[in-house]
Amino acid sequence: MSAASSSQGVQLGMPQLPAPDYPAEVRARLDADAEEVIARYPDSRSALLPLLHLVQAEEGYVTRTGIRFCAEVLGLTTAEVTAVSTFYTMYRREAGGDYQVGVCTNTLCAVMGGDAIFEALRAHLAVGNGGTTEDGKVTLEHIECNAACDFAPVVMVNWEFFDNQTVESAKALVDDLRAGRTAEPTRGAPLCTYRETARILAGFPDQRPGAVEASGGAGPASLAGLRLAKGERGPARVGPPRGAPPPGGPVSAPDPARHPSSHDAPQKTSASDPDFPAGPVAEEGEE
Repeated sequence: MSAASSSQGVQLGMPQLPAPDYPAEVRARLDADAEEVIARYPDSRSALLPLLHLVQAEEGYVTRTGIRFCAEVLGLTTAEVTAVSTFYTMYRREAGGDYQVGVCTNTLCAVMGGDAIFEALRAHLAVGNGGTTEDGKVTLEHIECNAACDFAPVVMVNWEFFDNQTVESAKALVDDLRAGRTAEPTRGAPLCTYRETARILAGFPDQRPGAVEASGGAGPASLAGLRLAKGERGPARVGPPRGAPPPGGPVSAPDPARHPSSHDAPQKTSASDPDFPAGPVAEEGEE
C-alpha cells in the first residue's frame, strides 16, 4: 500500500499542514466585513453561515484558508466550520464557474422535462454533474427541488429563476452565459456572477442600479403538471366522488405522443447514474 493513499482513496502519511492565511490586504478587508456581519447577531456563532458566503465570494468556493478565517474570527475549531460548510450544498468545495446552472430533476420538473434538459445540457456542455466548462463560465448541477413546481421545468442560475424551460431554451441560456450576452431571469434581480451572488447572500447590499427594485412574478400558477399527472387533457375539473365511475367512461392511458416524458420509459437519472454521482466522492483534503 502506498504511503500517500490506499486504493479506497484514504490518505495516509503526514497530516495536512494548517491552511495559509489570506494576504495582509485581503485579511484586513475581510476582517472589517466579518466585524459588520458578526455585529448583527447576539451570539457570534450564528454568523457562521453568512461568513461562509463571505469567504466564498473571495475565491469562488470555501477554501481551507476560508475555513481557517471563519474559525479564527468566531472562536471555533476548523472541524466545526468544516462540518457546516460541507453540510450545505450552497457552499462549494472546489472551484467552479461564474454561473452555476442548476436543473431541477425532482419528480414534477422531471416529468415536465427536467430530466431531458439536464441530459441535453450535460451533452451540450460536455460536463457531468458538478462539472465546469473549460472556459470557466458554467458549472452544471442537478438540484432536487427549486421550490417552483408550478412553473416546471425550472432552471436556476446563481439562484435566480428561469421558469418553464425547454431543452432549446436551456441550451440557448447557457450559450448566452458563455458568450457574455445578457440573460434575463424570469423574475427577480438581474444576474450577477457567482462570487457577487455569494457576497449578497452574506448580507451585503446589491450596489447595481435598479437591482434591488427588480422583482415581479412568473405569472399565475400553471398547475399544468398536476393536471397532467391526473390524466386531464382539458381545463381543470372537480373529480367524481371516491368509488364512483369517472364521467365519460374509463380513463384511457396517456398518449405518449402528447406526453413525451422521460418517465414513460425508465431512463438513468442523475441520482442513479454511476458515471456522474450526485454527491461528493471525496472527503475534505482528499484528491
